[in-house]
Amino acid sequence: MKQQIHIIGSGFSSLAASCYLAKEGFQVTVLEKNSTLGGRARQFKRDGFTFDIGPSWYWMPDVFERFFGDFGQKPSDFYHLDRLDPAYEVYFGESSSITIPGRLEEIFDIFEKEEPGSSVHLKKFIDSAKANYDTAILDLVYKPGISPLELVTPTTIARANQFLSTIRKEVRRKIKNPKLISILEFPVLFLGAKPSNTPAFYNFMNYADFGLGTWHPKGGMYMVVEAMVALAKKLGVDFKTDANVTKINTDANKKVTSLTVNGEEVPTEIVLSGADYHHTETLLDKPLRQYSESYWDKKIFAPSSLLFWVGIDKKLKNVKHHTLFFDSDFDEHAKDIYDNARWPDDPLFYASFTSITDPTSAPEGKEAAFFLIPLAPALEDTEEMREKYFDMIMTRFEKLTKQEVKKHILFKKSYCVNDFVKDYNSYKGNAYGMANTLLQTAFLRPKIKSKKVKNLYFTGQLTVPGPGVPPSLISGKIASELIAKHQK
Repeated sequence: MKQQIHIIGSGFSSLAASCYLAKEGFQVTVLEKNSTLGGRARQFKRDGFTFDIGPSWYWMPDVFERFFGDFGQKPSDFYHLDRLDPAYEVYFGESSSITIPGRLEEIFDIFEKEEPGSSVHLKKFIDSAKANYDTAILDLVYKPGISPLELVTPTTIARANQFLSTIRKEVRRKIKNPKLISILEFPVLFLGAKPSNTPAFYNFMNYADFGLGTWHPKGGMYMVVEAMVALAKKLGVDFKTDANVTKINTDANKKVTSLTVNGEEVPTEIVLSGADYHHTETLLDKPLRQYSESYWDKKIFAPSSLLFWVGIDKKLKNVKHHTLFFDSDFDEHAKDIYDNARWPDDPLFYASFTSITDPTSAPEGKEAAFFLIPLAPALEDTEEMREKYFDMIMTRFEKLTKQEVKKHILFKKSYCVNDFVKDYNSYKGNAYGMANTLLQTAFLRPKIKSKKVKNLYFTGQLTVPGPGVPPSLISGKIASELIAKHQK
């Protein structure tokens, strides 16, 4: 008889793990507290507009290819990918923006035009980033974070200096133009930390950006969720929505026996939680929790976000599919997230207009707009603050892109700290998990296998390898391999 395993949550890591575990012969049931699958990668639809609620960047396509390849499939068996060209645009002020092309050689030209000589340094930087990317993918990120020895390989020893320096130091070593610096430093925000606190090794995100390119699945990122769900169902995974887990039950030997789901006890042999790690441990009796409240409180968490999904009754100009607004002080905003934990006075923000390249996301002649302001977790979240910041960024948006927008808004929906807590039980309402700083990397992150409860495991962005969609896919694979190793 197949061993039963219940997976809490249906985000990318849970979906990936469900596929691998089903392939290994487990009887897998996924329990999702919300009414739709996908965890943070859900959809919002209204009046012919379609928005991705969560992730909007499709980077590191090779990780997706490897995932589907493990099951004899390809991403193209499930969804169509377009490589964005241009990849994105960055605004630095009125009549001041840089558009990043979709091809590396053209990016070198852009840098050279902005700062003579910088393309030479950029090529060396990207060569280093590619080497780090290859090292990460081949030697590091698919490791379970059990021992520091996982980091010790001939390749990593040779690149040890990359862990002792920071992204900020490496970027600014040769390139002096502040606009180019901002462009090179922004990708590590996906890792949830300041460039000054992120090891230089993580410049592999720059290779993911410039070298591997920015892609878009037609229909949005939710197409990836639907693809993974379809694959999981084909493998025999059972999905239950509106299934809220409120307790993990154990026996006298500290072994998982059942879950309390919607007030009813559901027997199980193994539990894998892809839900928030901190929240999952609160489902256990206190003596069975590995990490104290003070442990979590001392950790550096990735930002939360204030999000807006906006339907606009016309096509917009002077924007790209992905558009970044860096017309305010990058460092001051970072301090307000990581050091001061306050609402920023003059925030940077990001906007996505999928309907520019994907006509399925908005009615003809209209635009689907998504705006995001990174924020410190645990801020007081009120409707008044949401409105204040929406008006603030829309005023800047109109000025920078030289067009009227506010009076063309058909509707808007906001999402912030309170919603992250309510929908995802997110610790302090963070949006992206735990930051990948030097002391929160690999074996220094919360463990996949519980040290106190038998047959309890964790996956997702608070454990290894870290925040982001590709790392979540990898986390699901790592967790499933560890379960198969211990249980079979």
